[in-house]
Amino acid sequence: MKIVIGSDHAGFALKNKLGDVVRALGHDILDVGVFNENPCDYPDFAELVGRAIVDGKSERGILVDGSGVGMTIAANKIAGIRASACHDTCSAHSGVQHDDMNVLVVGSRIVGESLAAELVKSFLAASFTNETRFVRRLNKVKALEARIVAEVARS
Repeated sequence: MKIVIGSDHAGFALKNKLGDVVRALGHDILDVGVFNENPCDYPDFAELVGRAIVDGKSERGILVDGSGVGMTIAANKIAGIRASACHDTCSAHSGVQHDDMNVLVVGSRIVGESLAAELVKSFLAASFTNETRFVRRLNKVKALEARIVAEVARS
């Protein structure tokens, strides 16, 4: 798979290490930054990762910031993005399997390097199940997103 990866300054070091994990698993990386530890604004990088996915340049994404919260909020503002901050491998795997999560968010100040690597492995090893109940739920999420986008466009 082609994986887009991005971070803010707080996630810079862990982002680079996770990029190595992704490459070691045989995936290609599209690194959209940040490229140093200078202070920056996380929404900019959440947008770059999200747009790479919705524009078809990448299949999934990984975002890293300090807590995982800000990037999750920002990424989920992009139609078509289903991002979640995960702190355990079960969530990282089932988020894809049951919810078709396409962006894993990791908080570098919350999750250690070893666990972060395991989260990435679980996330990338998972695939959406396509079971009827999960497809039905995903379609409801997509319909909700479409309604909100349409309402905002009309206002």
